[in-house]
Amino acid sequence: MRRALAGALLLLATLSLGGCGYNELQQKDEQVKAAWSEVLNQYQRRADLVPNLVNTVKGFAAQEQQVLLGVTNARARVGAIQATPELVNDPQALQRFIQAQGQLGSALSRLMVVAEQYPQLKSDANFRELQAQLEGTENRIAVARNRFIRATQDYNVTVRSFPVNLTAMMFGLKEKAQFAVEDEKALAQPPKVDFSK
Repeated sequence: MRRALAGALLLLATLSLGGCGYNELQQKDEQVKAAWSEVLNQYQRRADLVPNLVNTVKGFAAQEQQVLLGVTNARARVGAIQATPELVNDPQALQRFIQAQGQLGSALSRLMVVAEQYPQLKSDANFRELQAQLEGTENRIAVARNRFIRATQDYNVTVRSFPVNLTAMMFGLKEKAQFAVEDEKALAQPPKVDFSK
């Protein structure tokens, strides 16, 4: 009798765990990790392009040392951050990573503005190729970030949904941090347009 009761309890426990959502949480966690890995891959691709781009511009616009130094320093700050899959579980570390990538993006934008002032540089085949690769990489970054955002959103909804949220609480699984815009309040303000100047 005890054996039958123990067997029935074991069967009941096994069936109840099958519907607890643990496997679903693990699957969605792996999707977030895979999406994050693709984001890191594309950011690394951009970082790898920076030295060649800086050296090409340096050959034509050596007097723009401040801009070139800004790009180099921004790349160094990005490289100093340990970008691991666990980064998505630490909101502060993720925010530092996002800020460093934003600074690199801004520095590269300033570099492209400088390049516009040098017709010989703009006509250089190497520069044009690097510029095209950078533009393509920026598009890839946007796509990869979008996939990460969707995977994280899907995971976070699952973690908060009943009855899976009970399983998540039992195993200490929490919502994952999302990409955030650096200055959301500034974006909420409509732009000021002044035609009087």
